[in-house]
Amino acid sequence: MEVLLTATKTTPQANETRVEPVQQKVTSTLIQRKSISSPDDALQILRAQPDYRALSDVLTYLDPARGNGSDFNIKAPSPKAAQLINELIGTILPTFWSALNETSTGRQNRAKAVQVYPVERRLLLQCLRSVTGLGAIVARLRSLIASLGASSASPGVSNSSTIITDLLTVLTDIISQDDFLYVSWIDITNLIPFQAQRLMLWKELMTLVVSSKILSISAEAIDTLKRSSQGVVEEYWIGNGAVYAAWIGRNIATMASRLEPRQQEAWKSLAQLFGRSLSMGYVDQVVENVYQGLLPTGELFWVSFRCLISFMLSHEQRNVLYSMLRILPKRHLPPSRSSEDGTLWQGDAREVGSAAGLISGIVRDDDEKGRLKDELVAWLTDTSGGGIGEDVGIRRAVVVSLKIDAGRLPSVLDKTMRQFGDKLYIKHAPILHQEVNAQILLLSAGYVHRSTPMYLSTLARSSIHLSSISNRLAASSPRARFLGMVVGVAISELVDKPEKRMTFGTDELDNPDARWYKSLTTVQDEVDGSLETLTLLRGNDSKRVAKGSHLCNEKGQRFSAPNAAKAPKSGVISRNSSVRLLAPTTSRASSPSTSKIISIEEIEDDEEDDVSSDDLIPYEKPDSDPEDEDEDPTLVQRNKPTAPLYIRDLIAGLRDSDNYDRHVLSLSTAHTLIRRKASFGTEVLDHAEELATLLTGLSDNFDLENFTKWRLQGMIAILISVPQRLGPWFAKTFFDGDYSMSQRASVLNALGMAARELAGYKTDDGALTGANNVPENAFPSKKLPEKLHKIYAGENTTSPINALAQSLERTMIEPMAVSAADNLSGPNALKVRTFSSRMAVEKARKPPISNKLSKLVAEAFFFPLTGRWWVHMQTSTPTSSHRTPYLLSTYLKTLSLILHASGPSTPTLPQITSEYWDLLLSLRITSITTTTTTTTSSSLQTSHDTTVLEALLFSLLTLLETNTNKRNLAETHSKQLLETREWVGVVFENTSGGDEEGERVRMLAASVLVRTGEVVEEFQRLMMGDLVGF
Repeated sequence: MEVLLTATKTTPQANETRVEPVQQKVTSTLIQRKSISSPDDALQILRAQPDYRALSDVLTYLDPARGNGSDFNIKAPSPKAAQLINELIGTILPTFWSALNETSTGRQNRAKAVQVYPVERRLLLQCLRSVTGLGAIVARLRSLIASLGASSASPGVSNSSTIITDLLTVLTDIISQDDFLYVSWIDITNLIPFQAQRLMLWKELMTLVVSSKILSISAEAIDTLKRSSQGVVEEYWIGNGAVYAAWIGRNIATMASRLEPRQQEAWKSLAQLFGRSLSMGYVDQVVENVYQGLLPTGELFWVSFRCLISFMLSHEQRNVLYSMLRILPKRHLPPSRSSEDGTLWQGDAREVGSAAGLISGIVRDDDEKGRLKDELVAWLTDTSGGGIGEDVGIRRAVVVSLKIDAGRLPSVLDKTMRQFGDKLYIKHAPILHQEVNAQILLLSAGYVHRSTPMYLSTLARSSIHLSSISNRLAASSPRARFLGMVVGVAISELVDKPEKRMTFGTDELDNPDARWYKSLTTVQDEVDGSLETLTLLRGNDSKRVAKGSHLCNEKGQRFSAPNAAKAPKSGVISRNSSVRLLAPTTSRASSPSTSKIISIEEIEDDEEDDVSSDDLIPYEKPDSDPEDEDEDPTLVQRNKPTAPLYIRDLIAGLRDSDNYDRHVLSLSTAHTLIRRKASFGTEVLDHAEELATLLTGLSDNFDLENFTKWRLQGMIAILISVPQRLGPWFAKTFFDGDYSMSQRASVLNALGMAARELAGYKTDDGALTGANNVPENAFPSKKLPEKLHKIYAGENTTSPINALAQSLERTMIEPMAVSAADNLSGPNALKVRTFSSRMAVEKARKPPISNKLSKLVAEAFFFPLTGRWWVHMQTSTPTSSHRTPYLLSTYLKTLSLILHASGPSTPTLPQITSEYWDLLLSLRITSITTTTTTTTSSSLQTSHDTTVLEALLFSLLTLLETNTNKRNLAETHSKQLLETREWVGVVFENTSGGDEEGERVRMLAASVLVRTGEVVEEFQRLMMGDLVGF
């Protein structure tokens, strides 16, 4: 039978052809797993789709800590190491990481019988923990992000998202330890024999770690995952700038604590990395974690810190010093406790002495020129320095740290005295700045008097001191005059005899504020550099009060606007006479565009010259050039300034009020630059208060036509950028700032318009703020000449708040008027109704808008304004500027617009309603008794002003319209509701019509009566039951 079945041909099946290579591959893998003798063998196994056991053998062979019996190390940069790392990242991680990570993290929560691979996971991370591994992960993430963004609709999106998530997890685990930089430096030192190669590899590590490659690619990857994923995406700390910067600071501190002072190369490399980390935008986070990480080292603290600082560049040392001056008051120094007997400094002397010890330790080993000590002097005497917005404790610490330097503290006293008496500084500088300057002046005067009393006596009798006090007494600001009197009396008490001391005979100098200022000359702090006291600084965070903390980022930033070149004014030259400039010479030290005019001679016209010049053919008149309008060629300015590109340039331009072109260009482009920079970097965040202060305190020195619009746009832009931070700041500025009525009104306008923009009304309000205006020369042929245009244009001078209030008033009253007219027109059965189609209704319906205001209206806008109102009512007089009809009505309308913009779905609406209703009811008498005094040629005339009454009625109507839950009003605010109805009824009856103001008041009062009547009639039984207990 077998002979009959002779095989003539063999045809293998398809499945056999596929199985045979797999069997051979597995057999080959098993053979190679037993004998891995070179990196090529390991690379071949990785490319052959290994199993867990084969992968474990490969990772064990590549383990840098174990060694493989050869000179190969996967952490050392080489072509073979790069191939192995790319294979691990490109092939092994997508295949094995999910299983390795899941089993290793779930081992504690699952049964012990579940198979886990903790060793393989650790070995895999160890192989990738190198400069080459980090670079490969970053490159892989970049390519995956690009592919995911380009093919978001392709089927492989989910796979790419999974790989990106795995890479972010691996990257987080690789660099999670605080000794990552130190271990990397040890690996570089042990693996690279040549110094040049070590430095190159260290620079590559710095590029990855502190040049924001890892931070930026991680943040971009997280953002890509959020945009491509429908679910919740896990947050990774490597994508958070502040947390990442804190991690860098801890790594720097760990490495510095483990290095020996003799390791010069390591200290230079670490100082270079420290300096590069300061340019990430998170200076305070890095510096704070560095010094807090070094404090527990005990005696090695100053050794490590000074070695680290000594190898840094001068500007990097300055950044570290300024950062410490920002961190100390925010984190450690408690608020100073006032005392009537002048011993206020004794309560927190220990904390101030410890901070002074830390500052003195930083500047102690300065170079021969003493640059860091000069920076301390500049910080104290600069117009934007001195810890503005912080408590006096940081200024005490800096002044006492300069006490041992005999030359610099008198210099501080001299510079602050000159600045204190500068007329421009008194007129334009904010009072908060002037108060800081006065505190530094008094502190330094006390120390100088105790060390060199003759110097202070000479200064007190000099023209500098006398002119400073005279300029202060002549100032228009009461606070500026108060500071001048306090400083004059305090210095006179130090240098003069009792019978010759300066006195003003006013009760103002006997109040606690004046006594507090005068007691600053008696402060005698001591530098305490003991390590025990320095360590206690870390535990003082709970004692800190956040007083003025919102200005913490302002004091460390120094800006100096370049001086604008001015044309010399040597007299007035007649236009009818010819002028010849003799011997113009250009000074090398001055700007190239300025020239020195030796003399000017006036040359009379000669009639003979006119006759002889008749035969000359004149040139054709050139086209008009606006820049050559001036007949005097020395006044032509061809170096036009450019628009600012950075916030620091904008600040300098706003401060440069002497340069017309630069100041106007900065003001006109401020809002666009702020909005553009708000979502990029931390420039706006770091200088938010400074920008807000500059914009609020700007004065129209050049009589600009669009000054109010530009300033308001800038204030709205900066407030929109950081509303939670600047909302309370603007509220504080309105009540406590030393500003004019127009500037306070602009603060209210900015608050109201910014709140509406956050609520989604930016497009609707663009016409009021100027955002939607057409170009000025859109139709030049249809525009009258400039003089006639100003007469007949009829420009609307109404403020945006008043315009919005009028528009909102019409919006709320019109439905009630239509309903009333409909009720009077007859029964509904006889009326003809027109119905619109569903498509027409849907087309006319406005799309929903995102209301960001509802989440932060209470903390950022409403409660700061109402809370400070009650404080102001208790401390101010009835004649205060805040109670004038103009400001009070604007204040009420601003609160009403903020309330209306927040909407009826605001979570804090019940609390807002309660507080606002109480505030409105407290102003009932004020609104009726408000009068306006006008001066005529013969006498004074007093008339009744209804602006506050209109604003109060409008606010009540807005409050009732916003609260759509009428039952809640009847249950919770029945008392306020009945009081409002009764009082508004009296107003309606006692207000006579006939004029425009009276009719408007009656219309608003009637609207409030209608709304209150609807609630009372519908929930009368509920309200009567609630009022039984009264």
